[in-house]
Amino acid sequence: MIKRILFSLLGLVVIVFALAGTKVLQFKDMGAAGAAATMPPTAVTAIDVQAADWETTITAIGTLEAAQGVVITADLSGRVSELFFDGGERVEAGDVLVQQETSTEDAQLSAAESDMALAKSNLDRISRLYKSQVVSRSEYDAARSQSSAAQAQLDNITASLAKKKITAPFAGRLGLRLVDIGQDLSQGVGIVSLQAFDPMRVNFSLPQKALANVTDGLNVRVSTDAVPGRLFTGKITAINTEIDSSTRTVRTQATLNVKADDGSASPVLLPGMYANVEVVLPDTRAVLIVPLTSVSFATYGDSVFILEKNDNDELVANQKFVQLGERRGDFVEVKQGLEPGQSVANDGVFKLRTGAVVSVKEGGSEPSLAPQPDNS
Repeated sequence: MIKRILFSLLGLVVIVFALAGTKVLQFKDMGAAGAAATMPPTAVTAIDVQAADWETTITAIGTLEAAQGVVITADLSGRVSELFFDGGERVEAGDVLVQQETSTEDAQLSAAESDMALAKSNLDRISRLYKSQVVSRSEYDAARSQSSAAQAQLDNITASLAKKKITAPFAGRLGLRLVDIGQDLSQGVGIVSLQAFDPMRVNFSLPQKALANVTDGLNVRVSTDAVPGRLFTGKITAINTEIDSSTRTVRTQATLNVKADDGSASPVLLPGMYANVEVVLPDTRAVLIVPLTSVSFATYGDSVFILEKNDNDELVANQKFVQLGERRGDFVEVKQGLEPGQSVANDGVFKLRTGAVVSVKEGGSEPSLAPQPDNS
């Protein structure tokens, strides 16, 4: 009985050792296969480090204003008898906007014309008598003075009548109407805003250190969120002659090229709008640039992956820390760490590690200095 149990235990031990040996051999084979296996190359796109000349600019925040703008008011007090506009329409210089009641001036005009006719007739008669030496010089001077006074009175009433007819001083677009028929207007009360939108001006402030580089005639580019996707160009036309002592900035004005307002549509720019202003300086600077997609951004430092051959003639990616500068469009300036013509990984940077074997594929993203979003 004991022998039978011992033989059973011995057989069980042999089976266990056989199974263990088999597993050990399997694990050794798997380890050898893993050591012999190689990772497939990581597919990326590549782009060369580019040397470029970037224009030098100064940015500022500006406010738009019309080249001509005024709130039309009444020169003389009076009641509105006629309105020739509704508001919002385009008018030409000289177009009548408001007619004030002129019944009193009309009556005064008739009396002044009669006085003028009488004074002129009396002057003609006195002149003939004076030439015949029938009347004295003082009588002649008095008649001439009366004629001049009558003419002045007539001119004064005529001028008052003209001022009661309120016209547009220049061509432009009217704002909202502020008066109604029958309303009594006092001198200086606003009637309607008139603005000439072509050209437009933009006022902005520049730091005093920029004065050495900013002159009349420099190009400017203006954008506003009221007209997304459109740039307005123009030139600096005026620089203030004094510095603001509180901000140490100088007020600058540029005139913009905008589409003429023909009255067929609302103007794209309005006075008072906020705008982003970019002053283009005449000098350029040499920079090295790479696409933003080539940069691996991290808190401990930004880096790119340079593509180069190793000792086995394989194309590998080596991480290189860089110092970045200004961004423009899809590109970023590299101040330190790269050389012109070096090949760097573009698309697929997040998959790379130092020493990883890569394969370069065609296509990929196409960076631009002036990217346009695809909203389709």
